[in-house]
Amino acid sequence: MKKISTLNLPDDLLYTEDHEWAKQDGDCAKIGISDYAQDQLGDIVFVELPELGSSFHKSEEFGVIESVKAVAELYMPVSGEVTAVNEDLNDNPKLINHNACQNWIIKVKLSDPGQLDTLMNKKDYLKFLER
Repeated sequence: MKKISTLNLPDDLLYTEDHEWAKQDGDCAKIGISDYAQDQLGDIVFVELPELGSSFHKSEEFGVIESVKAVAELYMPVSGEVTAVNEDLNDNPKLINHNACQNWIIKVKLSDPGQLDTLMNKKDYLKFLER
């Protein structure tokens, strides 16, 4: 397991207490799991992706990620409609282990961009992890 000080936590991502991240791109956002989450899960073997066009509310479960150690639910950091899924994860879910912050899981069209303001920046997420 990595030390908190060695986690890859880019400044341009926003984080949740459930260890998902969101990165705004215009009226859309990419969503993935944090480096902390992938480190805790271990070797990822499967990612359940939602269907295109599905809509989810903030904090609602949108998928599942499985590793050799555990199964974890994926929760929406913001409300939105799924506009893309990372199909590469179907054949190679370990991409998340290689770089959790670049290998997004879904892209959503934001229902309420203001919800991004409720997420933690890197500094606040690090404080949260240290607790």
